[in-house]
Amino acid sequence: MSRVTLEDLREARRRIQGVAVRTPLLPCAWASDGERSLVLKPENLQRTGAFKIRGAYNRLSALSPHERARGVIAQSSGNHGQALACAARMLGVTATVVMPDTAPAVKIEATRAQGAEVVLVAPEDRERVTGELAEERRHVVVPPFDDPYVIAGQGTVGLEIAEDAAALGLELDTVLVPVSGGGLISGVAAAVKLSGPGVRVIGVEPELAADARESLHRGERVSWPAAETGRTIADGLRISSLGVLPFDHIQAYVDDIITVREADIRAAVAVLAMQGHLIAEPSGAVALAAYLYQQNALPPGRVHACVISGGNIDPALLADLLAHGITA
Repeated sequence: MSRVTLEDLREARRRIQGVAVRTPLLPCAWASDGERSLVLKPENLQRTGAFKIRGAYNRLSALSPHERARGVIAQSSGNHGQALACAARMLGVTATVVMPDTAPAVKIEATRAQGAEVVLVAPEDRERVTGELAEERRHVVVPPFDDPYVIAGQGTVGLEIAEDAAALGLELDTVLVPVSGGGLISGVAAAVKLSGPGVRVIGVEPELAADARESLHRGERVSWPAAETGRTIADGLRISSLGVLPFDHIQAYVDDIITVREADIRAAVAVLAMQGHLIAEPSGAVALAAYLYQQNALPPGRVHACVISGGNIDPALLADLLAHGITA
């Protein structure tokens, strides 16, 4: 697999046009001051509640008729599964999603509601079970991040950020992007860097699931046990290691990866709801957490963009985070 090109990104945009929502770039006066300003890319407003529909639909729409007839299968912590199920339903393809039994019920039920079969397994068994079922049923595997079509689809987020910032007259300094398996940040970083030089791309992940940061700083992919990554509240960022192709993109295009504390993630969810009037899941709020609470870890810059990657949060968890946020 090779890195995605600007033409790959533009072709992905053509494929997903009319399917994925072109989410706006929102200026945030409540998080801006005389020294720094913030804009948000709210992918929580996307179809199925997260950016994942971009990559899933781009991948499925590129399948041959024979591949579509075989059906598709994927492993997912939740958002990729929902997106795959949605894209498969739209294209008339059978879908199976292997999910960890620790996934939020709201994500499991939403995936089923889209028409996919959901297979629940222990978190450490996701990859193995997906491979076994794919071989047994002859399904086409659609990786959540380690695939050029998926990366190109997610990268349309970056194309839109670059274009809309220019339309608003913003001179972006830094784009902050959540990191899990690396598909989103790979595509966004490629799009931003290939669209024009000078903008820094910074990945953000929880301290309790910082395999990507360690990988980038060591210069080789490392893996964290599921028992360790499972400690973070950001359930969508509990992947144990970066994908091979995403890691190559990250080394080529990402300037740094920083981490945020659990308390920062919780607070960012509450701030988004109360100040930004946006509902985000913890995984989707980590970039804002970095902007708000890890300023010293960020490179100097005036104009920042944060990708809010998803909003599929359990209602009880949201209520708890809001209650604590109001108290704080």
